[in-house]
Amino acid sequence: MYATKKIMLLGSGELGKEVIIEAQRLGIETVAVDRYEGAPAMHVADRSYVIDMLDRAAVRELALREKPDLIVPEIEAIATAELLALEEEGFRVIPTARAARLTMDREGIRRLAAETLGLPTAKFQFADTFEEFGAAAREIGFPCVVKPLMSSSGKGQSVCRNEEGLERSWAIAMEGGRVQQARVIVEEFITFESEITLLTVRTESGTLFCEPIGHIQQDGDYIESWQPHPMSEAQIAEAKRIAGVITDSLGGLGLFGVELFLAKDKVYFSEVSPRPHDTGLVTLVSQNLSEFALHVRAILGFPIPEIVVVSPGASRPLKAEAEFASYRVEGVGDALSVPMTQVRIFGKPVTKPGRRMAVTLSSADSVEEARARAKQALDKLRIIGE
Repeated sequence: MYATKKIMLLGSGELGKEVIIEAQRLGIETVAVDRYEGAPAMHVADRSYVIDMLDRAAVRELALREKPDLIVPEIEAIATAELLALEEEGFRVIPTARAARLTMDREGIRRLAAETLGLPTAKFQFADTFEEFGAAAREIGFPCVVKPLMSSSGKGQSVCRNEEGLERSWAIAMEGGRVQQARVIVEEFITFESEITLLTVRTESGTLFCEPIGHIQQDGDYIESWQPHPMSEAQIAEAKRIAGVITDSLGGLGLFGVELFLAKDKVYFSEVSPRPHDTGLVTLVSQNLSEFALHVRAILGFPIPEIVVVSPGASRPLKAEAEFASYRVEGVGDALSVPMTQVRIFGKPVTKPGRRMAVTLSSADSVEEARARAKQALDKLRIIGE
């Protein structure tokens, strides 16, 4: 029998699916875990389980049952206290249990970045009640950005532009948070020229950086990404410095998605995810090794050659507009007729308004043409309820 390592993925969405596929290509045994049946990574894993990942006992029971070589968190909403305990008992958590705990909520990582590491960030305050939130917003100043402390893919984020918008922003944050806690972060609204993701790979032989990925967000969730994104040499140097400092502090091995704001004369740290990033889906067509291949190689200790952009690329996610218990995606053939374009349908069991269900991926001789092709393909896709 072929002896291999075993990876247990906590969180099995579309990003986890690509991680599982890359791991299996290298002969790794894979276990997919999520809070609902039929999550995308479950379609391709060797085994899958449905548990409440915020339940410490459930996480521990499964870890002891499967005894994975690597526990790989792929979302924030996990019982990180249990991961810390399991790590102390000899389990290996990617990148580390501390990194999973700190990045589970925005307070831990923001305080680390701004207060401990001294990285440039927007001004921020935290609030536990609507009254505290209102006071924080007035002190930070309007407009301001409001986010729940823990959410995924930008859920619960909004821009509060004036006093009249306070109730709406509070309600959005409460609805979008992953856990039932009424704590939010209120951030200064930075006037930036662009925002990027700098994929940063910590390996046994050092830290590597991908070419910057530009992206556009709407209500905190990405609606387009492209690679490479033009930056000055000074901006690139500062972006790498910031990404290096924050990922060195978090430690461990693997790929990190470091989000940054680019202003005219400054680079600001925004957030970091210790795992593949949604905007990095574009690397499936733009790089010699996708972010998922890089993550798997890094955590297994395998060598990584020079990371290069083989072609300018762009991605556009398809989002559902309504809730359907049964659905189909139409127009796939038409989308695939667009030159140098791929479509990934995630296979999520149900749709919900705003939920990502697929992505178009296009490459071209220029970023502008790749972006146009990805949009052209997206416009041909439709979600039909059944």
